[in-house]
Amino acid sequence: MTSSGFAPEWLALREGADAGARAVELADRVRDLVLNRDPVVIRDLGCGTGSMGRWLSGRLGGPQHWVLHDRDPRLLDVAAATVGGPDVTVETREGDLAALSAADLAGTSLVTASALLDLLTRDEVNGLAAACVGAGVPALFTLSVAGRVEFDPAEPLDTRWQQAFNAHQRRVEHGRPLLGPDAAAAAEEAFTALGARVETLPSPWRLGPGQAALTAEWLRGWVGAAVEQEPGLAGEAAAYLERRLSDGPHVVVHHTDLLAVPS
Repeated sequence: MTSSGFAPEWLALREGADAGARAVELADRVRDLVLNRDPVVIRDLGCGTGSMGRWLSGRLGGPQHWVLHDRDPRLLDVAAATVGGPDVTVETREGDLAALSAADLAGTSLVTASALLDLLTRDEVNGLAAACVGAGVPALFTLSVAGRVEFDPAEPLDTRWQQAFNAHQRRVEHGRPLLGPDAAAAAEEAFTALGARVETLPSPWRLGPGQAALTAEWLRGWVGAAVEQEPGLAGEAAAYLERRLSDGPHVVVHHTDLLAVPS
């Protein structure tokens, strides 16, 4: 199981869009689920710089202990310094999460992650679902890529770039076939098969002139991944980027949030 694997600068750039996109209704359900737990212990998997902790801890309210998991010690240092507060304590766990079991989740009130599921394999998602359900712990996973991007104005080539990007998200990385845009459906299937109640809601980024820096950085990464997957697109990349960046487009980048609650 992997971590976010992104630079702190990129995570900082996207944090505002992430916060505006996450499905607040699911966070409200989570608050009701953990309200009477004592203590409230939340494990944030692939925590990155801690954006999920900063967003969710204030919504939950009350005393909380966050266990922040990531493979990147640089990101863990940032998260540890920025997630805590008067009622929020923090500890960090560096390492791979592939072996996470129900026993490891003993005493946990909630498992959460942001922009993680699409970086996993089906076997890893199945194992994560088994660990959560086996421990009776609800899980909130936000901002899994959905494989759909809508530009305004649109142009015919958008579909080709989207298809190449989605294929890149489903690539085999170090022998691991990543789920990419199939992740939310795979997680829903895994949790449902184990008897958990699952709810999904859309959590789209809505990017426009107010997020010009993020839009430009996201677009360059989106096009770059598509070219990496389909090198034949390289000759069109510069012109496509120039058109898109000069248009100042409004872009909806679709994601899915998922809440799974063991029966």
